[in-house]
Amino acid sequence: MALNPYFQQGAKNEQSLVQNLINEQLRMYGVEVHYLPRKYMTETTVIREVIQSKFDDAYPLEAYVETYDGYAENPVLMTKFGIEGTNEVTLTISRERWETYIEPLMKNESNVKLTTRPKEGDLVYFPLGDRLFEIKYVEHEKPFYQLQKTYVYQLRCELFRYEDEVIDTGIAAIDDELVGDDIGDGTTEDGISTILGPTQTLTLVGAGVTAAAYTGIITSGAISYFKISNRGGGYAGIPTVGVSSAPAGGVTGIATIGEMIGGIQYCNTNVNSALKSVQSIHIINPGAGYTVVPGVEFTNTGNGSGVAATSFISDNTLGIVTVTASGSGFTTAPTVTFPAPDSIAKTGIGTTATAAAVMNAAGKITNVWYTNTGSGYTAGDLPVYATFSIPGGTGSGNFQFNEVITGGTSGATARVRVWKSDTNILEITNVAGTFVIGETLTGASSGATHDIRLIDTEIGDTEEYADNFNIETEADKILDFSESNPFGTP
Repeated sequence: MALNPYFQQGAKNEQSLVQNLINEQLRMYGVEVHYLPRKYMTETTVIREVIQSKFDDAYPLEAYVETYDGYAENPVLMTKFGIEGTNEVTLTISRERWETYIEPLMKNESNVKLTTRPKEGDLVYFPLGDRLFEIKYVEHEKPFYQLQKTYVYQLRCELFRYEDEVIDTGIAAIDDELVGDDIGDGTTEDGISTILGPTQTLTLVGAGVTAAAYTGIITSGAISYFKISNRGGGYAGIPTVGVSSAPAGGVTGIATIGEMIGGIQYCNTNVNSALKSVQSIHIINPGAGYTVVPGVEFTNTGNGSGVAATSFISDNTLGIVTVTASGSGFTTAPTVTFPAPDSIAKTGIGTTATAAAVMNAAGKITNVWYTNTGSGYTAGDLPVYATFSIPGGTGSGNFQFNEVITGGTSGATARVRVWKSDTNILEITNVAGTFVIGETLTGASSGATHDIRLIDTEIGDTEEYADNFNIETEADKILDFSESNPFGTP
């Protein structure tokens, strides 16, 4: 016979011997990896395309690295989005180990499409490089039928590119691969962002802390308030308020538009809802030393016209407000109150100051502007402190990476990618449903609860070239979709 007579081709005991020798070599010269089967969560109904998948199991397994001197040579590819380089690795695993260890475990798992062999799309965690690789091709006939049987699977893998999958194996070294070493900023030690794929940003209220502010007293000739005699109309922007200069030795007052409102028709110019009228004027600095009421002028009015106002001055008014604590957790601008002057209780003469708070996007108080600086305040009223209403924020706790959060009103769910407790910014992915402003988010693992203040409806993607405006606009020059069919309309 042509073949070696000392081997019975196809004998089960000889095949088992070869398999055992291979298994021993893998345990001696291989490395321990983790195999992560892909579970299909959502598919299209027509072509069965996977929309959402997750990896929540990780099976330890010995594997031999074929490129023993490191990863394969990184192929550099020229793509339509630029130059792209990838890490590749080829791993060899035992066929018997798969059939006797992994396959029985995966058979009991739901949403796993194939269990009889490793499959493309599954992940392999390589601990030595602390990386996740995706299986791109499975070779099952190399070596080619020694003693009429195959003994190994060869897995050709590329560095995993995250595409909104859920990774929740319970093994921290694997689960943190999407955010690197620092969940706070989503960067690795080398500064490269590892937060990939589409995310949605929520600004939460957080635990509320009230603000604090104080002011002094101006004894003579301060602006007490403005009275609008004509609201005007047709304003697309906000006019600038100018106040006449104070006499020598005095301080010129500063004012700004407090609020613009629509719905007021003036000379038929406010037909457009974007055009508005002046509702109120706020005092930033009441000034001092005025002996006659200062004039008021409005500039930078754009197409608007007609607004007019009269100023009033008083003695013993409140001065500039200094904010000593900006607070946090405000969902709307708080109510600001000042104590009444002592003169009201004693003589019935005087006016209590009124003001409005200015809140920034982070839910903090930045300024306090007067609507009326009051009158009748004396040194006996010092110190004068402003009182702010309590913010509505009741948040507590810190969200954990990859945990499920649920909206208390909408029932929408998502996975946590980044939680920045200092700014109350929450980045989420795998969003199911629609969150609503004002509802309470609850973390399934952490138990943290925070109310939603703002929702960024623009879903971001950290891929540099994912949404290239230049490419989009240049393409419009090539294809003219305004052209009609030269052969006529069917």
